[in-house]
Amino acid sequence: MILALFTVSTVSSVQLPETAYGYIASNEEEAIVVREVGSSKNTESIVRSYFRDIPIMIEVARCESTFRHTLADGSILKGKVDPRDTGVMQINKYYHESTATKMQLNLDDIYHNMAYARYLYETQGTQPWSASMPCWGNALAANY
Repeated sequence: MILALFTVSTVSSVQLPETAYGYIASNEEEAIVVREVGSSKNTESIVRSYFRDIPIMIEVARCESTFRHTLADGSILKGKVDPRDTGVMQINKYYHESTATKMQLNLDDIYHNMAYARYLYETQGTQPWSASMPCWGNALAANY
């Protein structure tokens, strides 16, 4: 886990949109920024929290990456069939990296990876993950 402590003046100089993909908790004297990445248990918690409003995307992450964003050596998870599939949501860089870059998102970052997955879901539904539908499709049927 990476834990960083900043003073309010430090944090206030960082511009974050209201829909920032991290969570910043603050009070009058200090703010704490926490990123938990590493184990699949931590990654699963991050994914469940981020997609709590879109439960099917939690199932997509489970099927696509088994809630892993990085490997034991710290490298970013790549697809077995197509190594351009990247991270917890297995976003294919060949098709999506240009758009993600224009959105100022780095697909190797877990929060950016999920933010781009949210964008894909909002514009295309679950279609980008149709290859793994046999795995998560039952969850979709159970929720609707």
